[in-house]
Amino acid sequence: MSRLLDVSDDVRAEIGDEEADRLLAGENAPGGYDCTSCRTPGDSAQERTSTVLFVGDETAVLAFAHAACLPSQVVQVAEDQLQGAVRSMTGSPDAPAGGGPQVAAPTQAVLGVTSGLLLIAGELHPALVVEPTGPISRPGAEPGGGDDFLPLLIEQGFMPVSELNEAPRVLPGWSVLLAMGQLHAVLQPGTGGTSSQVAWWQAHQALQVTDGWRAAANKTHTVLVLAAPVGSIGRQPREDLLRDALDKAAANGRLVAAAMPLAGT
Repeated sequence: MSRLLDVSDDVRAEIGDEEADRLLAGENAPGGYDCTSCRTPGDSAQERTSTVLFVGDETAVLAFAHAACLPSQVVQVAEDQLQGAVRSMTGSPDAPAGGGPQVAAPTQAVLGVTSGLLLIAGELHPALVVEPTGPISRPGAEPGGGDDFLPLLIEQGFMPVSELNEAPRVLPGWSVLLAMGQLHAVLQPGTGGTSSQVAWWQAHQALQVTDGWRAAANKTHTVLVLAAPVGSIGRQPREDLLRDALDKAAANGRLVAAAMPLAGT
């Protein structure tokens, strides 16, 4: 029985025409499935369904989602990060505990990510605040050559923020991936002119977000991503303290921001 599957060109290129055709014919596609985004049941025989391929160095995981939740796409991640995401998505008991989300950076610093709600111009915006644990150098730079974190992000299209009085503009090609109701990645455009995305930041273990954060994200379909160099924000236990730290970083010229579409729910 044929399925109402969306298989993007990028997914087809990864799995091959033969496998893609088998999926579309219903030979290898599930009838019922749990959407990898919203975690509610779906039926590829009755409703439009997206194929989402998570690709690591040696492992590829094909997931299914309501087309209304996620488009068909390829998400490229590091092998160890993919394994951690698979464990968290499947609920395996050997999933890594604690530690928080982080990804290796060129200087072996890691990116800490905090979620929170920001009030800007009278509207609540879901936000992610990114701060490395150490200075970030350009690839190939000499050790101790300074912190290039903000310049590197500005080159990617992030905008310097002097005060948080308006939402930043949308950064083309970037998005924030929610799967199974949890935060999994911040995605950036892939290389080589393809439409696939790669993980700029990938959670080792899926990051829980509050119901209020998810509701705001589903309302605006956009997430604000704010970034500051090491030592600018710190770990703040409350959103009001986080806002104060962000305002101070902005006033000191140590904050950049971008808005990104929400992928998933």
